[in-house]
Amino acid sequence: MGEMTTEGISILCSAMSIKLLLLLYLSGGVFTKELPDADCRVMQLETVQCVWNKRGIPEVNYTFHGWFHSERNDTECPTYMSEKNTRVGCIQPYKTRNNRFRSFYTNLQHGSINFFTEHELKNKVKLKPPSNLTVKMGSDSNLWYYWNQSDPSCEENEVRYRINNREWDNSSPHSRSFCINLPSSSSLYELQVRGKLSSKCGESIFWSEWSEPVLWGSNNSTVKTDPHQVSVSMSWWTPLLYLSGALALILMVVMLRHRERVRIILLPVVPKPSFSSYDIQDLLAHSKGLNESFKPSYNEHACPVREYCPASQSD
Repeated sequence: MGEMTTEGISILCSAMSIKLLLLLYLSGGVFTKELPDADCRVMQLETVQCVWNKRGIPEVNYTFHGWFHSERNDTECPTYMSEKNTRVGCIQPYKTRNNRFRSFYTNLQHGSINFFTEHELKNKVKLKPPSNLTVKMGSDSNLWYYWNQSDPSCEENEVRYRINNREWDNSSPHSRSFCINLPSSSSLYELQVRGKLSSKCGESIFWSEWSEPVLWGSNNSTVKTDPHQVSVSMSWWTPLLYLSGALALILMVVMLRHRERVRIILLPVVPKPSFSSYDIQDLLAHSKGLNESFKPSYNEHACPVREYCPASQSD
């Protein structure tokens, strides 16, 4: 009876071990599966954009619902974003300007599965980059940049500029303008601007994209172009110019060493002045000869001169 009891206990333990392993395997598969996580932000104060592919493209197409506090939640996403024929995001209207100060709720649904999340979008606003960036030389001989903003009363800016394709310098202007003092027309100046909501309007953690670059200098003209293209062209031409100059210098040195006639023409020998006693004596003798050559070689006879007095006719 005792042996049967021991055997039964062994069988029961084996069965429990198998069930435990099976349970761990199944639970491991569930826990290792990444759950979708919607990440939302307000784009340009016009739309709310949510994505749920930060952990990879989901295996199924989810149905998305998003709404602010006190709004209805029965409206499905009007515009989906897709990647490899799978829904990965949603773009929906922003509606009211102050909605970002309210809680935003999202629900990802697939069949009977729902993933409900609450979001705070107060500091998650991304604005448009500043537009119409222009530059001109002021009457004070300084270089002035101007641009437009989507919301001047609530937006702060950051400027970055560089000279001759060097490292960027950053600055935070207090207005929609920026000044570079006494620029050199022989240098190339490049500038870009970006913006975000300031603290007085509910500061955002997101900066806008950089504006299109504006270039000034070299030929005193304003140019809008791709900064990558400028850096590539300068990186190709600079070594080529240095190499050409070095080759021309080496060729000139070789010609001067092997072509005496060319060397004399290009670099004539200047005689050194000497002050020996022999040269001084020659100079004096030569000067004495010149003086004697200018002496008159003929004689003139003296003419007698008499003084006559006028006499009367009677005399």
